[in-house]
Amino acid sequence: MQNSAVTTNSFRAWCLAMRPKTLVSAIVPVALGAAYAFSQTSIEQFQKLPVLLCFAFAIIMQIDANFINDYFDCLKGNDKPEDRLGPKRACSEGWISLAAMRRAIIICTIIAAITGLPLVIYGGYKLIFAGLACILFCFLYTTKLSYWGLGDLLVILFFGLTPVCLTYYIAVPPALQSFPLEVILLALACGLVIDTLLIVNNYRDRDNDRKSGKITLIVRVGERWGARLYLLAGIIGELLLFYVVYAENKSKIGSMLLILYLLAHFHAYEMIQLRQGRELNKILNLTARNIFIFGTLSVFALLL
Repeated sequence: MQNSAVTTNSFRAWCLAMRPKTLVSAIVPVALGAAYAFSQTSIEQFQKLPVLLCFAFAIIMQIDANFINDYFDCLKGNDKPEDRLGPKRACSEGWISLAAMRRAIIICTIIAAITGLPLVIYGGYKLIFAGLACILFCFLYTTKLSYWGLGDLLVILFFGLTPVCLTYYIAVPPALQSFPLEVILLALACGLVIDTLLIVNNYRDRDNDRKSGKITLIVRVGERWGARLYLLAGIIGELLLFYVVYAENKSKIGSMLLILYLLAHFHAYEMIQLRQGRELNKILNLTARNIFIFGTLSVFALLL
């Protein structure tokens, strides 16, 4: 079976279903937590293996979340090709069968659990609860919580506080394992910046979401404040990061480099006010690029 030149259940179909561009949102938080931990320890003290496991767990969970979103939105009829404004979805387009997607979700979830389980050696058994929470909310986001306008809160929690703080926690020696204020501020900064991706996504889909009963934060606050939230999330996130970098190592060069992210963010904000519908997919790509810029500059500034 062919659909849009993509063979059903083919390798290309699975690559599209994984949504590679979204993986930057999984990588950046772990990179920030690891970079801050590295800045606080020596090379010998830095726990390399658990950091690699954190990267693997985050990437697998992001792919799993994309599969879950694809599968359940197709079941609910939210991704009909004629209504879809964003990038095409695998199940709705017929690229992946529902049965195959169900199996993929089960396999991904099991692999993520197996990948994350060894982290208890470095951080204790309480990490099991953190891992279970990640898996649980991965399912609850698409099926329930995104319809109640809680998506942005979950992004800050599971793309900011949880990965940044826990990566830092297991990357440092046991004697240093804690959650200092700088790490929490860094995590909030990361969560806010990554939330700009969800904001522009919901900004684009606000009319369709309203019709389907999906009451996102953008649906609640409206178009004008939706664009302002996009601007404010990036600015506040950057200011928090600036404080952490400058308070930690007083690196003027590192601090100045962070301005590059703000310039890119302002550019995306100017464009978000001028376009609607499918045109906003360009802003979605710009925002993903900006998150990559934010992560790269942040890691560099922290390590200077």
